[in-house]
Amino acid sequence: MHAELTERIERIAADDRHGGSWLAKEAVEAVVEAARLGEDPLALARKIVAAKPGIGAIAGALGRLLLAGRTPEQLIEEANALITGRERAAAAIAVLLSQELTERVVMTHSASATAREALLHAHPARVVCTVSEPIGEGRTFSEELAEAGLTTDLVADEDAEHAVVTVDILLLGADTLFRDGSLLNKAKTNPLTKAAKRADVPVVVACEVLKLAPDDPHEPDEERVDLTPPTQIDRIVTEEGEFAAGEISVLIDRTPFLREGYELLRG
Repeated sequence: MHAELTERIERIAADDRHGGSWLAKEAVEAVVEAARLGEDPLALARKIVAAKPGIGAIAGALGRLLLAGRTPEQLIEEANALITGRERAAAAIAVLLSQELTERVVMTHSASATAREALLHAHPARVVCTVSEPIGEGRTFSEELAEAGLTTDLVADEDAEHAVVTVDILLLGADTLFRDGSLLNKAKTNPLTKAAKRADVPVVVACEVLKLAPDDPHEPDEERVDLTPPTQIDRIVTEEGEFAAGEISVLIDRTPFLREGYELLRG
């Protein structure tokens, strides 16, 4: 394998700062580059998925890319469509969430690019960001929102469960959403959503279709993420509309290439 491709895999595997949609874009570009260099795109895609198994957007994007792009030319065309679609998906989700977030106090955890798009579009009264250790990406997230004109507060992770009772809505991104509506996301998402439910604070997940997985949930092998059951999620908002957590399988079943793509990548 070309050294450039090996470096790309290593960079994706080591990345703990970017969200799933950004990593999916990187993965798509790596597979297109593999085809350009005469390498096997499927072999590289499987390596990338194995390197970052908790990011459903990678498997969703690469499965669709490989099934729709049978030739190098088709790969490039489909890659461009995926990257453009990623941007459109976040914008569509932002529009769907706009009325609910406007002039409200919203809490976030980690640094979801999809959540950022929605917050910037809606301009809520205040955004409460968790620090989100061990990386601490919530600090940068809070600063970026403040620079864009939003009023933000930063709370330590150990205070997050107390802070969530003071907000109007808990808005989360997603690493992966499983067939039953379970959410794989940044560590400490589970206890935070549990505290929100006890306080009757709505829990909403902003999630592009690429992050949906046709699989049953499984406990993560990585300490950086945890699994939240669907009973602790009120709604999932995608570019295809809004769904109760327990009904997301309807969207999964009608999404082209999703199940077939996962099966292809598993071999």
